[in-house]
Amino acid sequence: MLPVLLAHGVLALAAPALVNAMGRRAFWVLALGPAGAALYALSQTAAVLDGRQPAEHLPWVPALGFAIDLRLDSLSWVMLLVVGAVGALVLLYCSAYFAHDAHGLGRFGGYLVAFAGAMAGLVIADDLILLVVFWELTSVFSYLLIGHYSHRTSSRRAAMQALLVTTAGGLAMLVGVVVLGVTAGTWKLSEVIADPPSGTAVTVAVVCLLAGAATKSALVPTHFWLPAAMAAPTPVSAYLHAAAMVKAGIYLIARFAPAFSDLAAWRTVVLVLGSATLLLGGYRALRQHDLKLVLAFGTVSQLGLLTLLLGYGTRAAALAGLALLGAHAMFKASLFLVVGVIDAATGTRDLRRLAGVGRRLPVTALAATLATASMIGLPPFAGYVAKEAALAAWSHDGDLLGKIMIGVVAVGSALTVAYGLRFLWGAFKPRLRSLPDPEGLPKGADDARKESPGEPAARLDAAPATVHPQPFWMVAPPLVLAVLGLAVALVPQVGERLLAPYADTYPPGDPGHLTLWDGFTPVLAITAGVILLGVLAFWQRDRLERVQAALWFPDGADVVYRRLMRKLDRLAADVTAGTQRGSLPFYLGMILVVLAVGPGFALAAGLVGEPNGEGLPVAAAAVGRDGVLHLGPFALVPWDRPAQLVIVLVVVVAAVLTARARRRLKAVFLAGVAGYGNAALFLLHGAPDLALTQVLCETLTLVIMVLVLRRLPPYFSDRPLAASRWVRLAIGVLTGLVVMLFVAAAPLVRVHLPVSVDFAEEAEAFGGGHNIVNVTLVDIRAWDTVGEISVLLVAATGVASLVFLRQRSGDVLRLDPAEPDRPSEQVATAGSRQIRPGTWLVAGPTLDPDQRSVLFEVLTRVLFYPMILFALFLLFSGHNTPGGGFAAGLVAGLALTVRYLAGGRYELGEAAPVHPGLVLGTGLFLSAGVGLVALLAGQAALESTIIDLSLPVLGEIHLVTSLFFDIGVFLVVIGLVIDILRTFGAELDRQAEPFAQVLGSHGRAGSHAGGERA
Repeated sequence: MLPVLLAHGVLALAAPALVNAMGRRAFWVLALGPAGAALYALSQTAAVLDGRQPAEHLPWVPALGFAIDLRLDSLSWVMLLVVGAVGALVLLYCSAYFAHDAHGLGRFGGYLVAFAGAMAGLVIADDLILLVVFWELTSVFSYLLIGHYSHRTSSRRAAMQALLVTTAGGLAMLVGVVVLGVTAGTWKLSEVIADPPSGTAVTVAVVCLLAGAATKSALVPTHFWLPAAMAAPTPVSAYLHAAAMVKAGIYLIARFAPAFSDLAAWRTVVLVLGSATLLLGGYRALRQHDLKLVLAFGTVSQLGLLTLLLGYGTRAAALAGLALLGAHAMFKASLFLVVGVIDAATGTRDLRRLAGVGRRLPVTALAATLATASMIGLPPFAGYVAKEAALAAWSHDGDLLGKIMIGVVAVGSALTVAYGLRFLWGAFKPRLRSLPDPEGLPKGADDARKESPGEPAARLDAAPATVHPQPFWMVAPPLVLAVLGLAVALVPQVGERLLAPYADTYPPGDPGHLTLWDGFTPVLAITAGVILLGVLAFWQRDRLERVQAALWFPDGADVVYRRLMRKLDRLAADVTAGTQRGSLPFYLGMILVVLAVGPGFALAAGLVGEPNGEGLPVAAAAVGRDGVLHLGPFALVPWDRPAQLVIVLVVVVAAVLTARARRRLKAVFLAGVAGYGNAALFLLHGAPDLALTQVLCETLTLVIMVLVLRRLPPYFSDRPLAASRWVRLAIGVLTGLVVMLFVAAAPLVRVHLPVSVDFAEEAEAFGGGHNIVNVTLVDIRAWDTVGEISVLLVAATGVASLVFLRQRSGDVLRLDPAEPDRPSEQVATAGSRQIRPGTWLVAGPTLDPDQRSVLFEVLTRVLFYPMILFALFLLFSGHNTPGGGFAAGLVAGLALTVRYLAGGRYELGEAAPVHPGLVLGTGLFLSAGVGLVALLAGQAALESTIIDLSLPVLGEIHLVTSLFFDIGVFLVVIGLVIDILRTFGAELDRQAEPFAQVLGSHGRAGSHAGGERA
């Protein structure tokens, strides 16, 4: 079964290339995918009948119990045969339906084959999660197929409508699946059906499943999306809306009915929705003039009948329902394909314009006649056999509900006869009756063969349409499907034997039968009455249309849907206007308030107090004699040593002043004080690695913020806004308290020992180092580090892309030789100052003399190389002492920052004459490459190898391969710093130069003018 699904995927991906190479004939190759599914189903017929259900198991997410479980039972066998056979015929039909130069054929073919594969996966999935995955894939591909004519507003609107409705139902179905799987204790579909759980949660889950089925199978009140979807090409309507997509909901009902049809909620939903859909669809079909819309509303009606039969919960009704499912796929797909032939031959689908079509298209007329006879239930066709079995199933019940069902089905079947004859007569009547000019083509009309993208549809007038002959591959598929509807009905015993294994899964009762002749019975009389009533309704169709038009009818579901969507759009606009105000402080404040009010309220409720033995609340907070603060269920130690209290007070004061600051620079430095205070706390708690990293990060952050502040106003606002400062302070205090309580409460929910208890031993045994922090980063949890440095790379790229106004990969700004014959003398590329050897900084003279600091240049020359050496020391010693690649990269980055601050952007180019993207990519590649090398060596990914060498001069060398991973981290951090300096430093300098020059020239001109005036 898995190869069948993979074949669909391969063909779907190859479809564009096949169409480019073979044109429309590529559809013959694409048809092999669904045809293979049908042939596979036929090859497994004996195994399915014998109860040897083919199954495949492939682990998917073993930790969660998810697996790719596929199973072929009798229901899946029928559905796979229908999906595969009809899909293959529709693809063959496409090879003649579309014009040679039709736009987007490769994309259309890929989507159609992919949809066929998703539908095949849906019906053979034996895992609940896998079922949901394929379910949503059918929604996505149906959206793409319905909206194939993307230049038409009607197609785009219909596609979006179908997607929204079916996706909403899919979300409800997902809830039901999760609840059902958790309650049953298994995600395997066959196990849930074999041993169904019970309870209120299961009832809710079942209703959610039915909601998903109702939206997918266009049951009332979500039926409106199916007629609108007729804007799709005719092959899509013939496949998705006759044999495949709309059958997905019916399949879901049929799959779960044996287990849950005895629930009152199930039976109520099925009977109400099924009956309403059956009658409403037939009623609406009687007043349509577009052939596709007649069939669309007829499909809605038939889906209601299938829901009643397969969801009713008895063996006889299930047997009739499964027989009708196959019959409906054959006759309705055939009729949709017939409409495509008529549309292509005449240029219209309006039954008021069609006349004499049957004489010019006799084979098409024959196929339509056979399929219509099966649809309205005439003997000896498959539709007749199924409907007779349905009426017999309810007539044998003998209770009131059975009689009501007979009445509902009889009325619905009479409507089917009426609209079936309306379709057949309207399409193939021998002469055009005298009718006033219609207003125009119905919505959804398409002429795929004659109409090119952007060309308006043909205008409808009173003259009969001209009929053109059509190619073989457009005529043969509908005839094959129509003849199959006759052939299978001639051997009802074979059909009953094939369908009986599924019917046997229902509770015992009236077994039901499939037969062409059961004698003169009340069911036969009901059938005769249904046909006579339907013929009468067709005979009086004009009068019936006038009566329908005169009757008051509530707004249709499609109108309600459009109104609801408009109101939803308005609500979204109002909410967006109130929340998306363009203020980052407002956004951050809202996030923090939600954090404090939501989870914080729940946490506070748990800390209010616990009831004592008398049921009265006790104090939640108390201070013990040992100075420990007892807050609710846990205890807080204020401090271990007085120095911590002093540092915390400094941090608190800095944080409060930061929240109240008006100047940006003041706020940045105060936030830095809080950061350095946290580094001191780390150090006092015995974490020198964290303290070192915090100090380096805080220093680099301060530099970056200062660079950014050069392009921002000095104040946050021109107004004092004293009230807002108190609001910021209140939000900060509340958020801080909530987060503090979270940190204190989190360890209380632990049920197992933390994995870190073994880190000390593992760091030395497996990582070959004594610095647990660094070994954890590069060995024990190396995958986390790979993810983090990847985020750093993405962040650097994103920030730089926002700042650079020219090409993203701007050249590194360096110094060039002034003259070819004097290479020792250099000059800046953007200036004319000569750079002589022996200067403290190479690019220092390129700066404006007023912006130079000789002392800073001297200190930079003195400190730069020691900082680089210190970074290398941290890099190579970090495995056993505080340091590591991250800290080393920060130190090296700070060294480059000092060079830039002292000498400007040209000095940065001389200090780091390499593009930062190359450094970032090299570092990430090196870190990931360590993992690949470990795999090649037969180890786990990123597993370290310890190598001890004894060299003559160097002595004992202890080498761990994770060092190369650390070097990669080192390079990523350096590349990030270079990218930030180029972005917020060099690039902002370059952008500011024209403004400075303009201001300078205005100043000089003003001074000169003033001198002349003086």
